[in-house]
Amino acid sequence: MEIKHYPPIEIQTILEKGTAVQNEDFLIMQDNILGVFDGATSLNGQKFGQERTGGAIASQTAGAVFKKNHFPLNQLACQANDAIMKQMLSNGVDTSRKENLWCTSAAVVRLKDQSLEWIQSGDAVIILIYEDGTHRVLVDREDHDHETLTLWKKLVRTHLPETEKPRGFLPINHQAAPQQVIDLMRGKLAGQIRKVRSGMNITYGVLNGEKAAETFLNQGEESLDRVAHVLIFTDGLSIPQPEPEPHKDFTDLVKTYLNLGLEGLKQTIRSQEGKDPHCLICPRFKCHDDIAAIAVQF
Repeated sequence: MEIKHYPPIEIQTILEKGTAVQNEDFLIMQDNILGVFDGATSLNGQKFGQERTGGAIASQTAGAVFKKNHFPLNQLACQANDAIMKQMLSNGVDTSRKENLWCTSAAVVRLKDQSLEWIQSGDAVIILIYEDGTHRVLVDREDHDHETLTLWKKLVRTHLPETEKPRGFLPINHQAAPQQVIDLMRGKLAGQIRKVRSGMNITYGVLNGEKAAETFLNQGEESLDRVAHVLIFTDGLSIPQPEPEPHKDFTDLVKTYLNLGLEGLKQTIRSQEGKDPHCLICPRFKCHDDIAAIAVQF
């Protein structure tokens, strides 16, 4: 694909629903602006017009603002945040309680002649890959879900110790784990999930209509000198890891992308996830998360 007004570049994209009923991720490509959004609905699970979740509305609302592509990215991010609040109010959401708020992560770039303008919020990722194969993550953030996933791993070890295997191995009987035990463990995560959600725009940032979201925006402009690829993606494109880490290491992800391309990377991830459907080996919130991803090759 050729972006308007720019030298020919190759762009690959993925927008794919995960295990859930709706895809709450969203992707935009508008002239020289590219972005991904990962929506999260309120903890009460309320649905709105045409049975859409708040997370789906939030990601699509933010994406629609960025597609206008007529202001600096930080201004568009603030407008997107305001638009999410307006949507919640128009749908009768009680925005005085954090657990009711819709939200979305975002990673958006604007390609220029020799540089890349970018903005990021939440756990969406932007990675620059250089001609020599090295890479740089533009925002080295702490994973705000680390504590929750660590608790899930502890619960698995306590209640289903037979699933434990050396790193890289999957148990033969993991699909036969008692469903009632899995449901019990997931029930014990509810308070932890609520605790993390209450930290929005206090301990970590997302676009959720709160004014404080603006102070958590990460932004900048990077030279494209020696840059061979740019990866922009939501966390559904993360390679499953047996042990949660506070800071994600994307080395294996970059190597897999360089070897197999974006589609090959996605297939590798989906294959690994499919061998661990109850998330007992590699802790995560669902078997397959939604994916929105863009790969730019210069």
